[in-house]
Amino acid sequence: METTEKYNHKATFAISFGNGWKVFGDQFLTLFLVTIILSVIDAPNQMFHMKIGPTDSFSHFPFPFHYWQIFDTWWVALGALVIVFGLIALAYSLLIVPVFNYGSAMMFVQASRKQRPDFATLISGFRENYFQIVLANLLTTALIMIGFFALIIPGIIIACRLVFVSYLVMDKKLDPIAAVEESWRMTRGHGWTVFGMAIVSIFIAIAGLLLCIVGIFPAMVWIRSSFACLYQAVIEEKTPSVQPQQ
Repeated sequence: METTEKYNHKATFAISFGNGWKVFGDQFLTLFLVTIILSVIDAPNQMFHMKIGPTDSFSHFPFPFHYWQIFDTWWVALGALVIVFGLIALAYSLLIVPVFNYGSAMMFVQASRKQRPDFATLISGFRENYFQIVLANLLTTALIMIGFFALIIPGIIIACRLVFVSYLVMDKKLDPIAAVEESWRMTRGHGWTVFGMAIVSIFIAIAGLLLCIVGIFPAMVWIRSSFACLYQAVIEEKTPSVQPQQ
């Protein structure tokens, strides 16, 4: 439910974090739960960041390796299984996780507008603009990766300039290319603000981890609330040229 009172949004570093803190206080339980849900959804992606091979386990044994060759067939089967699960994990990370990430981004935008975040928004992408979300995520990731391959700094610039893509896809229903172009336009003149907020966010996240690990969840609520407030501030600043896709 939207109230008549609004946050005083301005596209500055201090005000965005300040408003993010207000959102943190006003909608903490809802956004905290969303953050936990996202961490659970993203957890399977972390299970495949390992290397498995026969020598990894057997090379340290003080016996000739040929004694262990009877396990070769098992290693082949295990390798095939790892490949299958790897493909499943890739599909999961590309086709499922972005929908929840984009949905949660919109929930933070709702909170930044003093609306009660709607949990239905978290999965709304599956029934409304699924392909736009998947393609926008692929396009954004590809552009950032290309930038990082080009001596890192271009990747940082691209990441900062495309920070609003998820919001625009969900909020304004823009298609992937339009969302990338609009995010690039909207962040013109605000690149250093986004970069500064990203750097400070790293320290906030570290501080959260130092607070018995679980502090990372409140830290992420504050960080994501602050970026949503920055988006809302820029939207209010540049509204005339931001139009929903028809």
